[in-house]
Amino acid sequence: MANETLTQPVITVETKKKILDNGRHKQVGIMGGTFNPPHIGHLIMAQTVGIQLGLEKVYFMPDANPPHEHPKNAISADHRVAMVKRAITGNPLFDIELAEVKRGGISYTYDTMSNLKQQHPDTDYYFIIGADMVNDLPHWHRIDELLELVQFVGVKRPDFQVHSQYPVLWVDAPSLDVSSSMIRKRLACGLSIRYLVPDEVLDYIEREGLYRG
Repeated sequence: MANETLTQPVITVETKKKILDNGRHKQVGIMGGTFNPPHIGHLIMAQTVGIQLGLEKVYFMPDANPPHEHPKNAISADHRVAMVKRAITGNPLFDIELAEVKRGGISYTYDTMSNLKQQHPDTDYYFIIGADMVNDLPHWHRIDELLELVQFVGVKRPDFQVHSQYPVLWVDAPSLDVSSSMIRKRLACGLSIRYLVPDEVLDYIEREGLYRG
């Protein structure tokens, strides 16, 4: 399940010092996603980026209706929000951002971050994505304008090259072969997902009867 090799941090001393010394603005991470369901891979990514960049908070931001998710795989935003809240309980670095859920409709990152920057002009946002999503950045809605609103942070994976035509900060993290789709498939087959998700999330899934086919 897990590749236990932890490679060396790739954030330079100069980059980290620049982030930490920017006293005028808050330094906040955003980790968007469907979180269908949230799992330990999400938590490790967020924790690693938050610590390496010295961020004040990392917000998990569930989307309302993701443009890439197949309707038959989707469960209600209420369930996904409830699971995220349970997943991040007890970690003072983590919090939840409900901007996309409250707005509803298709969730485009540009629209969300534009609104958040207007509401919080004193905040610098670091948008956390996996290496696979970095490769897809050219197809993101209004990507050039989005780059003016956020700094993308890519989390390295051994099967993806550390390269992008866009300015991406790269961070190393333990590589776990865990995905929400794999968890849903295991549940549909009646297989255990213990230790793939936090216990509080597992308890919620079992109590609500989610992902049972």
